[in-house]
Amino acid sequence: MKQLIDIFLILLSLFLLSACSIQTTASPSQNSALNTISTSTADTQKGSLQKTLDDFLENDWDKTMQKDKKIQKKYSKKKERNFTLQEYVDKATAYKKAHPSDYEHSNVHKLESMPIIGKQR
Repeated sequence: MKQLIDIFLILLSLFLLSACSIQTTASPSQNSALNTISTSTADTQKGSLQKTLDDFLENDWDKTMQKDKKIQKKYSKKKERNFTLQEYVDKATAYKKAHPSDYEHSNVHKLESMPIIGKQR
């Protein structure tokens, strides 16, 4: 009798699992019921991180790169080219020269001053 119950439970489990795997589901963007409840604004609105990054690139990074003659001379000649890691390193070095940071206002100092994370005194 115990074997019969075990076989029945196995068959029932296989039937339920196979029925779940056969059912087709629509992706969230194609699900009309979901779209009536909650419309997606991901395509139209930028998040705060993206806005911050865009502001930094537009107001700080690009202006610094335009002022640096060495970077302009080296990278503005070729319009259609692949971006290289060396280009990023050169631009980051130029940015750091134009905007030096001191220890008191650095993130390292902020982390080291935290009670658990920072240096123990």
